[in-house]
Amino acid sequence: MADVLTSAQGIIAEALSGDAPACVTCSFQSEDVALVHLLLAARPGIDVLFLDTGYHFPEVYEYRDRIAGQFGIEVKNLTPARSVPEQEGAFGILYESDPSRCCNLRKVEPLMAGLAGYKLWFTGLRREQSPTRANLQPVETHSFPNGLSLTKLNPLFDWTMRDVEAYLAANEIPRLALYDAGYTSIGCAPCTAKPDPESHARSGRWGGRKLECGLHTVSEKAG
Repeated sequence: MADVLTSAQGIIAEALSGDAPACVTCSFQSEDVALVHLLLAARPGIDVLFLDTGYHFPEVYEYRDRIAGQFGIEVKNLTPARSVPEQEGAFGILYESDPSRCCNLRKVEPLMAGLAGYKLWFTGLRREQSPTRANLQPVETHSFPNGLSLTKLNPLFDWTMRDVEAYLAANEIPRLALYDAGYTSIGCAPCTAKPDPESHARSGRWGGRKLECGLHTVSEKAG
């Protein structure tokens, strides 16, 4: 994995060569944890953002706190306007009736608010993850519906899952226990299942009804 590691480090170094405000969104899936580790080596004070939807597996919250302690960071939790009980009281169980609206309320809106003030947004997206990400570029310019425009960086765009796992092992970073249970893409518990063994890693998300929550599709990409 030497080539992809060198490439990722180069993308990060070039992006952080100035003093532009930067952040990384981290779901605490393996690729995101590997990226955070790489970024901390380049900019120790970089902001790490976690979308706390209220619907995550208990294992994700435990792992988030364990990795934050191991890395010596304070994670910034982005939360929706309504708590889970408030949303369910107002609209019912949206992840069953209207999962796209649920994702918008609990992920997209908090993300757009949380990215305000940053110029650089790092993600752990990889081309291998699903057909919707097959044409992912390492550096992109994105404009959001709220007027925000920033540079989105995907340093691990060409990494395989084997590369990710090799990086974690080489740096003695444990991985989320849910992978050992057979999950390959882990989001909110009600909308995450084990994948179709004949399909891609994200095939277990949303019961196959969609592949993206909206975080990476709500914006317009320049070029």
